[in-house]
Amino acid sequence: MGPAQSNRRANLLSNVEPADTDLPPNQQSEITNLKSQESQAPSDARFTRRMVQTVITVAAVAILIAVLWAARDVLMLVYISALIAMGFSPLIQGIERPRTAHGRIHVPRVLAILAVFLTVVGVLIMLGLMVIPPLVDQAGELWARLPEHFDNLQRFLIRFHLMTKRVTLQEAVQNAPAGAGGSAVNSVLVAISTAIGGVFSLITVVILSFYLLIEAESLFHYIIRFVPAHKRAQVGTAAREAVTKVSAWLRAQLVLAGVMGVCAAVGLGLLGEPYFYVIALVAALGETIPIVGPVVGGITAVGVALTTSTTLAIEVGALFVVLHQLEANILVPKIMERQVGVSPVTVLIALLVGGALWGLMGAILAIPTAAILSVIVDQFASVFDEEPA
Repeated sequence: MGPAQSNRRANLLSNVEPADTDLPPNQQSEITNLKSQESQAPSDARFTRRMVQTVITVAAVAILIAVLWAARDVLMLVYISALIAMGFSPLIQGIERPRTAHGRIHVPRVLAILAVFLTVVGVLIMLGLMVIPPLVDQAGELWARLPEHFDNLQRFLIRFHLMTKRVTLQEAVQNAPAGAGGSAVNSVLVAISTAIGGVFSLITVVILSFYLLIEAESLFHYIIRFVPAHKRAQVGTAAREAVTKVSAWLRAQLVLAGVMGVCAAVGLGLLGEPYFYVIALVAALGETIPIVGPVVGGITAVGVALTTSTTLAIEVGALFVVLHQLEANILVPKIMERQVGVSPVTVLIALLVGGALWGLMGAILAIPTAAILSVIVDQFASVFDEEPA
């Protein structure tokens, strides 16, 4: 719009009174158009501003998602540390303020945390000293007798026409598909690298959970400042309930490990499994790892039984199949429902979804995550129930 048109527009608008109807029809039409254009200008500016804000918001969200995805491994360690801190929090609070005949006394929080952590580390070291030496001896004996067991396996396969001719163990290794025996050096290097990474991750989780427990109260008070004042009590209640559920999940894991360990010890002892108490301990520890843990315990038990006889190995394998079915279909759903308050259907769905998304780690963290999500859903449902109809 040129200067002449702008002046003419200003003159037309300034010389018109609100009630003036004596102007020619063409002038009235032009004035009406000019007024409509002026009324549309602010709305166009608002639309442009909103479009820019929307584009910036979408871009910021996309960048945030990309950053979180790039740092997913670190965030997983932080999440695991937070779950461990939540699981031990009620126990530490009980040690921090124990009840006595003269009332409650106060123990420094750092000392309470150190007592719990040192106890856990001591128990793990004791279990390692009980389990590792016999397993190393049994593994060495199995390795020494591996050619004999390999020949027995071949005779079994040939008897049932599943194999036509015998091969030596060396020929079997040489004829193995590429990526198995042919890349043994690479496999060993990858295994060593994975083990070192796992050790550093474990140390990181222990240190981070330790500091999260120390700074739990101050962190909560800092985060709650970003919540509206009228919602803080509700958020605090939800946080305490989530901590209670995660702690109950940790107790449930210990109960499951104890039940499976006792059942495995009794069954293996009756079958005559060598070192049955060690195998039962491995099965109990494996129970803390969903899906894979019981399988590892069963394979270990069968491997040790092979050093005695093939018949014993079959019996032990059948025992662990029964124990696995008992654990997967009865113990896990029922104990988790009673301890954590999560329904069996939710437990099974959480295990499937967690395993599909994050593999083994997702399956391990599925149940406490489902418990936390159930608390959040309950809080949202209570908010909607309180709203007037």
